[in-house]
Amino acid sequence: MFRPKRIIFEKDSLDYEMGKNIFSMFKDNDNVEIINLTSNRVKQHIPGNDLFIQYREGKKTLVVGTKKTLKFQTCKPSAHYQLPLVSGCMGQCEYCYLNTQLGDKPFVKVHTNIDDILNQAQKYINERLPDITIFEGAATSDPIPVEPYTNSLKKAIEFFGKETNARFRFVTKYNDIESLLNLEHNGHTEVRFSINTSLVIDKYEHFTASRDKRIEAAIKVAESGYPVGFLIAPIFIYPSFKEDYHDLLLELSEKLPSNLKFPVTFEVISHRYTMVAKNRILQVFPESELPMNEEERKFKYGQFGYGKYVYEKESIREIKEFFSKEIEELFKNKKVLYII
Repeated sequence: MFRPKRIIFEKDSLDYEMGKNIFSMFKDNDNVEIINLTSNRVKQHIPGNDLFIQYREGKKTLVVGTKKTLKFQTCKPSAHYQLPLVSGCMGQCEYCYLNTQLGDKPFVKVHTNIDDILNQAQKYINERLPDITIFEGAATSDPIPVEPYTNSLKKAIEFFGKETNARFRFVTKYNDIESLLNLEHNGHTEVRFSINTSLVIDKYEHFTASRDKRIEAAIKVAESGYPVGFLIAPIFIYPSFKEDYHDLLLELSEKLPSNLKFPVTFEVISHRYTMVAKNRILQVFPESELPMNEEERKFKYGQFGYGKYVYEKESIREIKEFFSKEIEELFKNKKVLYII
């Protein structure tokens, strides 16, 4: 659960039930600074004269606002649209693309006008009938740590549970999923867990749930009848990487229920970075040991037009062959979406 150091209420956010509930939860807490804005100038209320401090203070800040632009972003290839419930994440993963995408706005922001957001989702669903429309709830966030304050996932899961022609999916690195287990999801929401080896999690994924806690949460979600998936990313090549990833996959295969109604999905992504990301990472984590040596990588243009450094072709082939073989041998009811 996210325990903020300060909460910033944007103008009009207290007009909504969620905003009022969050204010009521924290108004008497002397350990949490409450800031009410008459405008929406958030950044000036987050301490720090450089990115190093701004990042850490921002990660301790919860902004309560409204989603003003209800034109949803597309979310290819995993979904048709993003569902903008939350932006930002309390985690401090050194490699995270949000370090670049959110830039100097590393705070967590929740949107109180959840009914407006779901009404807009309904419009998108209706436009694509009779096709099924898929929404991604964690494209720029991890919504689980703030769920106790928002109930946004609960409302979204119940909303999509009633929609024949819509599906919802989100991914998390946390294990606080108890409030979601008994909802009427009707198999329309896929809960994915971003998972990695203990070495990677302990070294690079600061302030996130451990590998074992994520696995425990995934088992509970699967036992509650949800479709379950695993985002294994980023894959790092290091001396014992095959042994460690084998142990991870083996434990998943042994602990997941054997009578799953839906196939377990896998998304496997090798580590890559841009120079913009590298420069920002080293500002925020100057002692980072992330493997970002351009001489050991291949430069490649991505689908969005910018260049990134990826593993050499031989290493990518090795990753693909390893994970294809392991998943095929260890899991019966599964679906590999991609290995890249």
